[in-house]
Amino acid sequence: MSEKGFEGLKVWQKSHTLMLDIHKKLIPLIMKIAPDERFDLVIQIRKSSKSVSANIAEGHGRFYYGDNVRFCYNARGSLDETVSHLRVALDLDYCSKELFENLRNQADEIRRMLNGYIDWLKEKRVGEKEPGANLYIREENGEYFVLSENDKT
Repeated sequence: MSEKGFEGLKVWQKSHTLMLDIHKKLIPLIMKIAPDERFDLVIQIRKSSKSVSANIAEGHGRFYYGDNVRFCYNARGSLDETVSHLRVALDLDYCSKELFENLRNQADEIRRMLNGYIDWLKEKRVGEKEPGANLYIREENGEYFVLSENDKT
């Protein structure tokens, strides 16, 4: 069975694997060494690592390529946040240098793939010619009135 949709994207697959490795290999170590971190570092790295693949998936589900690119930028930001948390785990001696380097290498590969995917999306411009793709919504300053309870009618 071939994978379709966002699950077929290699960059999504790699980011999903990184998230699983963080959850299965790093978080148990942190919880063993510093259980008080479950309310701080563990929560942060869980969220940021999940956010990488989630943003790729959400962007893939968007109709217009510009939206997809924007979500890929969000994924890249979450990836950098995850790497920052990995560095904290290393610097606080919550993980070995070997585990850190393995996870960091995965993140570096994902960044390269994500940048390539963004370039591809910009080149292909999927959805560019669809109705409404070039429309923008602009909100103009409106007037607001404050009414008393008696003026509501």
